[in-house]
Amino acid sequence: MRAWRVEHPGPIDDGPLRMAELEVPAPGPGEILVAVRVCGICRTDLHLAEGDLGVHRPNVVPGHEVVGIVSVRGEGAERFSIGDRVGIAWLASTCGTCRFCRRGAENLCGRASFTGWDRDGGYAEATVVDERYAYRLPDRVSDEQAAPLLCAGIIGYRALKLASLPPGGRLGLYGFGGSAHITAQIALAQGAELYVATRSASARSLAVELGATWVGDAADPPPVALDAAILFAPVGELVLPALAALDRGGVLAIAGIHLTDVPVLDYKAHLFGERVLRSVTANTRRDGEELLSLATRIGVRATTQSYPFERAGDALADLAHGRVTGAGVLHVS
Repeated sequence: MRAWRVEHPGPIDDGPLRMAELEVPAPGPGEILVAVRVCGICRTDLHLAEGDLGVHRPNVVPGHEVVGIVSVRGEGAERFSIGDRVGIAWLASTCGTCRFCRRGAENLCGRASFTGWDRDGGYAEATVVDERYAYRLPDRVSDEQAAPLLCAGIIGYRALKLASLPPGGRLGLYGFGGSAHITAQIALAQGAELYVATRSASARSLAVELGATWVGDAADPPPVALDAAILFAPVGELVLPALAALDRGGVLAIAGIHLTDVPVLDYKAHLFGERVLRSVTANTRRDGEELLSLATRIGVRATTQSYPFERAGDALADLAHGRVTGAGVLHVS
C-alpha cells in the first residue's frame, strides 16, 4: 500500500514527508483494518512533520482524522462488521486501570497512545485501530464532512466545555481554522455571542458568514469584556491579549497540543479577578461520541478544502502558510 511517512522532521517546505510502499498491516486481537477513504489535515500533523512534537515512532504515518471502511477484523473483534464506515481519532489507546482512566479522565492517562504519533495513522491507504477506539459515523454525514469532526471538532468541543461559558455568554476565539470554525457553530447554536480574532482575512470573512458579532486581527482587543475564550492559534504571545480581554471570572482554554513560549504574565492585568488559564489535553471517547451526536443534531457544516492523496505535503505547506480556510481533507481512495 502507499503511505506518507515523516522520515526527517523539519520545516515543511523542506519536504519532511516521503511517499513509501508499505505492507498492508494485519489487525491483531480486538483490532480492525480500515481501508482509508479520507483523512483530515490537522495542525498536529504539521507539528509532527516539523519536529515541534518529539518523535514517538520513527517514520510514522501521520493523520488522525480518518474515515474509512472496515475491511478485516482481527481475532475477537466483533463491534463492527465488514463494510461498516468508521472514524479514527487522535486517542488510540489508554491503560484503562490508572486513577485517571478509572475516574473517566482517560485523556490524562500516562500510558495513552495516539494515532499518527505512536501508531501509524491515516495518510495511508489502510490503517489498523483498536475497535474500542473507533467511532461509528452518522450515515447522513459525508466522508469529507466527517473527517474534520474527528479531531478539530472533538478538541474544540472539549475546549468549549472547559472554557465554562455561561448561557448566552460572550466567547472569544483566537485563531479561526479547522477547529475554531466548527466550535463557533456549536457555541452559536447554544446561544453564545461570538468574538473572533485572527490574522487571516479569509477566516475573518468566514467568521462573519457564520454569525460572529465582531471580528478583528489576531491581537485586537474585542469591544466588550469576554466571559470565556479559546486559543486555537499555537502562538504563545496571544495568551496575554486573550487573558486581558476576559471579564472577571473568565476562562481562557488553550486548545492546541503545541504552543510557542508565553511571555511573562502581569498578575494584575492578566489573572487577577479570578481569571483562569487552563490547557486542554487530548480527549476522551465520550467527548467524541457527544460531539458526533451534537454536530449531527445541530447541522454543523465544515468548510473544507480538498487535496488528492499525492499532495499531502502541499496540504501541510498550505496549512503552515495560512492558505487553508476551514479544514483541509486528503482524499486517499
